[in-house]
Amino acid sequence: MNAQVQVMENSQVKLTVEIDGAQVAKAVDAAYESMKKDFNIQGFRKGRVPRAMVEKMYGVEVFYNKAADILIDETLFEAIEANKVEIAARIRPNELEVVEMNKDGMKYTAIITVKPEVTLGDYKNLKVEADKVEVTDEEVNEAVAAEANKNAREITVEDRAVMPQDKVTIDFEGFIDGEAFQGGKGTDYDLVIGSKSFIDNFEDQLIGKNIGEEVEVNVTFPTEYHSKELAGKPAMFKVAIKGIKVSEVPEINDDFAADISEFDTLAEYKEDLKAKLLKDKEVSSKNVADQQAVENAVANATIEVPEAMVEEQVERNIKNFENRMKAQGLELAQYLQFTGQDMEAFKANFKEDAAHQIKSRLVLEKVAEVENIEVTDEDIDTELKQIAEMYRMPFEELKKSFGGYEKESLAADIKVQKAAKVITDSAEVVVK
Repeated sequence: MNAQVQVMENSQVKLTVEIDGAQVAKAVDAAYESMKKDFNIQGFRKGRVPRAMVEKMYGVEVFYNKAADILIDETLFEAIEANKVEIAARIRPNELEVVEMNKDGMKYTAIITVKPEVTLGDYKNLKVEADKVEVTDEEVNEAVAAEANKNAREITVEDRAVMPQDKVTIDFEGFIDGEAFQGGKGTDYDLVIGSKSFIDNFEDQLIGKNIGEEVEVNVTFPTEYHSKELAGKPAMFKVAIKGIKVSEVPEINDDFAADISEFDTLAEYKEDLKAKLLKDKEVSSKNVADQQAVENAVANATIEVPEAMVEEQVERNIKNFENRMKAQGLELAQYLQFTGQDMEAFKANFKEDAAHQIKSRLVLEKVAEVENIEVTDEDIDTELKQIAEMYRMPFEELKKSFGGYEKESLAADIKVQKAAKVITDSAEVVVK
């Protein structure tokens, strides 16, 4: 095998691979063994047709396509590795071309996307702005009130009608022009009055109604509703009110503070809460400043991100999004229907973020290269311990499961993290 690399525009190279006749002959033999079951020739059992007979009837080239596939599988990545070509996106079928194929040899080409050249701008000592960090009494009171709401008790109400903020248990079924429509029925549904989780003034029409009542609720679906079959149409819902619950929030006083904390008085609890809120805000402010420093370093760099890299990142991001939807019991097709998008429009939403993700990664990799950043075994062990703790796995078991590729990938991620730290540690934060 002989391979040559030609540098092209737009972060691509052309790899030309030449294979001698002996390898071609072996590949054709393998192609025959794989394909012989597909030939039906009178006088021979299926799969028993001699190769010479097949070649006589169909020509010697009948096995070439399969043989070419075999040879590309056997030689492509060997040639890439031998020529130290760093692939940045997978090679698609239309980027492979068989130039010559005969008994004397084979020549094929592969167009390969490689990492683009990165020219760094300023990435150290960058000035970033941050808001002054402080916690107001109002914020403390809001946090106390939120804690009180978390400790609220749900009480069943039976002696009055529905009021705003009640949680009402209902059965309902929707009709358009007297016909029930798909997805318009629910049983034992808990609806908070005033949450506006149902369309139009649905919830308002339940106020003043009592347990056991059956109510006709008339609404009109929004013209921009996700289901085109329902958009803009008037509907009538038959609603049965089955129960009313109300949240009873504890009184905020010293007893409340003693019940939910280690402090005896509300004043002490508020003082501790204020300190925690301040610390959280400081951490958040630093994270924002760090992110801004990295964003500025990326913006200062010059790089043309290849389209193939963007497309692959879009695919990964969509796959992650699809997995999150499935975890919530929703298929991607359903999500597209609800949001009124087709797949192309949906993909377009991911493109800008994908390009930015790739650019950020490439810039940080370049910073790591310029700064001669190294990753030690201790760095990898530290990261693995954090992963083990996150997934509640024994560290040694996780470490054994990481092969060479996984360790290499993890080391690359750690190197990028260290590069980001070079940027953030040197940044100057200016408080507004």
